[in-house]
Amino acid sequence: MTVAILGAMQEEVESLVQAMDVRDHGMAGRREWWRGALRGADDVLIAFSHWGKVASASTATWMIARHDIQELLFTGVAGALSPNLSRGDVVVGNRLWQHDFDARPLLARHEIPLLGTAALPTDDRARARLATAANGFVAEDFHRFLPAALQQRHQVLAPKVVVADIASGDRFVHDKADAQDIRARLPDVVCVEMEGAAVAQVCAAFDTPFSIVRTISDNANSDAAVDFQGFVDDVARVYASGIVVRWLGLIEE
Repeated sequence: MTVAILGAMQEEVESLVQAMDVRDHGMAGRREWWRGALRGADDVLIAFSHWGKVASASTATWMIARHDIQELLFTGVAGALSPNLSRGDVVVGNRLWQHDFDARPLLARHEIPLLGTAALPTDDRARARLATAANGFVAEDFHRFLPAALQQRHQVLAPKVVVADIASGDRFVHDKADAQDIRARLPDVVCVEMEGAAVAQVCAAFDTPFSIVRTISDNANSDAAVDFQGFVDDVARVYASGIVVRWLGLIEE
């Protein structure tokens, strides 16, 4: 069976593909994909989801419908809502919410039609493996893989891993008032991004185990776009490859 990996950033996907023994490669729905062996896992399918809920959901649907997917992992960056998170911290998703979904007065705010819930949990076993992989990376690989100069440049000095809720929406949150509003409505959410909850909904529909890891790139405020690309190039791609490789090594045969 195949393990699927979706990346929200092209740079993260490239770092994984570079470490992969590629057996097959192509395009589907204008999405580039690669399939092959990756650090001990014999059959891995990787794709760049593109940004936003529709793009990521359609990519996940194609992966699951066209391939025998054992489970799906999503990796990317996120903006912190919690004051306890700093740049370079890692969030392993517990539950996923759509902060911009609102079908009131037909349903409660954030509730997904026909599912009877607003929050979709990640798979228990996959989440536990992912947390183990992320903690291992931070404890053993972070200082080896990320030079001190880049740690200082991006102010990534003592990263930590938390398991917590994540919110998704089709909006790059860069306004303090917006961030505070989301946190007030969804107090368990610690960070915000643009894809995860949509992929979680697809995986739930197809009974596919799902997990997600996000690296904090900013504080979802007016500084969110400052050196964002530099952080992705220098830091996020290192995190993605390091954590994913460790996660693959923990999957039971």
